[in-house]
Amino acid sequence: MTQNTEAKPAEPSIVRANDAILRRFPFDDTRDLADARRGFMGTARESVVKDAVGRAVWDLDAYGFLDQECPATANPSLWRQSRLCCDHGLFEVTEGIYQVRGFDLSNMTIVEGGRGVLVIDPLLCAETAAAGLALYRSHRGDRPVTAVLYTHSHADHFGGVRGVVTDEDVAGGVPVFAPHGFLAHAVSENVYAGTAMNRRAAYMYGAALPKGERGQIGAGLGQTVSTGSVGLIPPTAYITRTGQTEVIDGIRMVFQLTPGTEAPAELNIHFPDHAALCTAENATHNLHNLLTPRGAQVRDPRVWARYLTEAIDLFADLSDVAFASHHWPVWGRERVVEFLSQQRDLYAYLHDQTLRMLNQGLTALEIAERIELPPALERAWHTHGYYGSVSHNTKAVYQRYLGWFDGNPAHLWEHPPTQAAKRYVEFMGGAGEVLRRARQSFADGDFRWVVQVVNHVLFADPDNAQARDLQADALEQLGYGSENGTWRNFFLSGALELRHGPVGTPTSTVSPDLLAALTLEQLFDALAIRVDGPRSWDADITVRFSVTDGEPVTMRLRNGVLTHVTGTGRAAAVPDTGITLTEEELRALLLGTITPADLTARDGVEVTGDAGKLTELLGHLTEPDPDFAIVTP
Repeated sequence: MTQNTEAKPAEPSIVRANDAILRRFPFDDTRDLADARRGFMGTARESVVKDAVGRAVWDLDAYGFLDQECPATANPSLWRQSRLCCDHGLFEVTEGIYQVRGFDLSNMTIVEGGRGVLVIDPLLCAETAAAGLALYRSHRGDRPVTAVLYTHSHADHFGGVRGVVTDEDVAGGVPVFAPHGFLAHAVSENVYAGTAMNRRAAYMYGAALPKGERGQIGAGLGQTVSTGSVGLIPPTAYITRTGQTEVIDGIRMVFQLTPGTEAPAELNIHFPDHAALCTAENATHNLHNLLTPRGAQVRDPRVWARYLTEAIDLFADLSDVAFASHHWPVWGRERVVEFLSQQRDLYAYLHDQTLRMLNQGLTALEIAERIELPPALERAWHTHGYYGSVSHNTKAVYQRYLGWFDGNPAHLWEHPPTQAAKRYVEFMGGAGEVLRRARQSFADGDFRWVVQVVNHVLFADPDNAQARDLQADALEQLGYGSENGTWRNFFLSGALELRHGPVGTPTSTVSPDLLAALTLEQLFDALAIRVDGPRSWDADITVRFSVTDGEPVTMRLRNGVLTHVTGTGRAAAVPDTGITLTEEELRALLLGTITPADLTARDGVEVTGDAGKLTELLGHLTEPDPDFAIVTP
């Protein structure tokens, strides 16, 4: 049977469900539309941002289709949110503070000082950041960048830094500020599990989906991620405590550290002379992720809520506007207090109610199906699950406290997916019978069940064309009905890969700048993750690097584990090979930019013992797979 590769229209049950959304929520409330367009000063003349070789990395006009009425193939609430997020250009927040919005997933904020400007969160890639800064200068003059500030440790808030400053600028005195702990978290998240995160992020942001009413329409927090050059210039100054005040180029700032909220290292900023509060990514116009679908450490909604309470106490009565590194600002002190309070209550409610129900014995899946937001919160547009969702956030809270196991011993030692799938399909009467019943469920509009049951057929027989077609069709319908932008992208990306085959991972945050920012400790840890344990059970290899400009490091592969010890204490085993080299040469070796043969041929590098042991040790490392299967085994 030939596989159908075309996107389908919405099924009647999805049409009805989306129509019900229009009746359920106040679509006649246009305050967000007015706020999203307030202060608009203009946008770029060229709609496509390109890299140095002419490749498009961002298209400002890609979402022009959102100007039409919401089609049946999209949830009207998500369509509304995407329409608000796609407005692009330079916007005045208040006198002296401007934002470039719609040039990437995140916003870049520009604060005018005495000589130049402070750039806050320079987007994800250098190309979009440079285009955003050029737009600002076209309206406000060619002011130099006199400081950069990263609000937190996610790549869409620092990756474009080389589009606004250079290494020479920073060496010449332009400071780069960040919250305490920024560098360790920024590089570790993007390197240790970076391959898996990037692969899943391709689904989360719908990177391979066509933009349009049956494809990618947004990600809730913004439209999507740019695909240019991701970089990092390490901070030169850190914010280490709440209440810390800094004056940069005449700009006064009071900081609030908020670690463990939306990022492990994050901060809010108050600008006393502007009566303005920057909430970074701690309070935006959606429910955020407590556990992002691309994967990350589970965030703590309890401390998130407490930091929002602290922000209200510290800054709300001194703020006429609150703005963030995503979405649009909120103006007026009463509205700022209401906005922050509702955001606070949102995270606190999810935390407390999940704990209440898990202590009554409910599992993560049961809690996710049962929990409902209070009506006052549900009526507020900014609490909707466009990026995070009530469903997967409650599962994240459960995971934070109790882990993956729900306590039922039947779930303690289940068969892995492929083996279980073959047994399920056999029990259910074979693939033909499963598909026959699943088609009836599809006709009944029970797409969740179709996806769940046909997944067994796919994992038992991934080449079954009928199963691939039906699964793709059901995933597509779930996407059409989803209010959550990342869920829609996951569902539709799954359908795309089932119909067309793997589409790969178009964007990687494991960039040369991030790798260069790793400490030697982190580089050795990153190598240890790549050891093929079973293949190296019998290996026992020790290599000592005597770093000419630092302490010696002894690396040992034994019992399938690669350990390293700094210094020459008891834990440092006697080496098979000793290598004297510079730290720069050691870094190049660990990053794979030079080989052991290249290294030993260099002037100044001294090798003692068995030189072949280093090559043997590195031969036990594996390469990650950036295109691993997701919807098939």
